Amino acid sequence: MSSETAQSKVQAPSQQQNKQSGLHCPISDAHVNRKEVERISRECRNESFWYRGLPLSLGSMLITQGLIYNGFLSSNPRFGSLPKIAFAGAFGLAIGTMSYIRVCQRKFQSIGVQPFGPEHKRHCHHTCKECEANFGSNGPENSKPSAS
Repeated sequence: MSSETAQSKVQAPSQQQNKQSGLHCPISDAHVNRKEVERISRECRNESFWYRGLPLSLGSMLITQGLIYNGFLSSNPRFGSLPKIAFAGAFGLAIGTMSYIRVCQRKFQSIGVQPFGPEHKRHCHHTCKECEANFGSNGPENSKPSAS
């Protein structure tokens, strides 16, 4: 019996260590469902294309063609108006897709995912026991040699 209890005690910490890998912070978003994140990501890509990217792209292409037709922009002697219209379409698609980022951030925040972007740094300030054992109490930042 004592060997069985010893085995169960050994298995319990190993299961906890599997849950606490180096890339996963046990305090951070453990309750977020990956399928839900994938669904919202797919939904954001589709909506940003159909609701913002495509309309802005088509609108900028029509405006560019109108400017070329009225003589405000000159067409290329070899390729005609195609390069300017293609650039306007690509630029409109990029701007329209990027303008949908705030909506996607709100959708991710509604399920509990932290904000993303340069103004929001996503660092876990929690140090798990495995990291403390590997890197000491100072964390992994001090394990790297300095550049100076």
